[in-house]
Amino acid sequence: MKRNLLFDFRVNKESNSLNITREFAANLELVWEAWTKPEILDQWWAPKPYHIKTKSLDFREGGMWLYAMISPENDMQWCKANYKKIELKNSLSWLDAFCDENGKENSDAPRSFWIIKFTEQNGITTVDVTLKLESLKEMESLIEMGFKEGFTMALENLDELLESK
Repeated sequence: MKRNLLFDFRVNKESNSLNITREFAANLELVWEAWTKPEILDQWWAPKPYHIKTKSLDFREGGMWLYAMISPENDMQWCKANYKKIELKNSLSWLDAFCDENGKENSDAPRSFWIIKFTEQNGITTVDVTLKLESLKEMESLIEMGFKEGFTMALENLDELLESK
């Protein structure tokens, strides 16, 4: 049964940031694990028909998540998230970048700083995501690449996954 869950996507051109607020009909523990465990991230992070494969995930401040987004034709786009701050079951932040399979950053592509906050009330977990970019041009580039559509689809994947738990 689908509930009427909050989804809000806002663009702030003054601060070069995106804010996404999304509710999930699941407890905080389950949603936190979905954002922090590679075997669960691999099941939902990419918009269909893409999927991801985690090469490594070192979940600690200073650690890195290295993964490939894989197209239906098996083309791989490597990405990494360098963890900056982790407050268990409360928040996490990372610097996101495109890279090669070894984590060497592609300096021509936009990077974004993610801050993700988790709260639960009455069995509904709210995830509040803020992406900060270095410039308006980088933010617009990310949007033009289809970030809103792709991330919306990935969050829908997470919804489906959580419903099956």
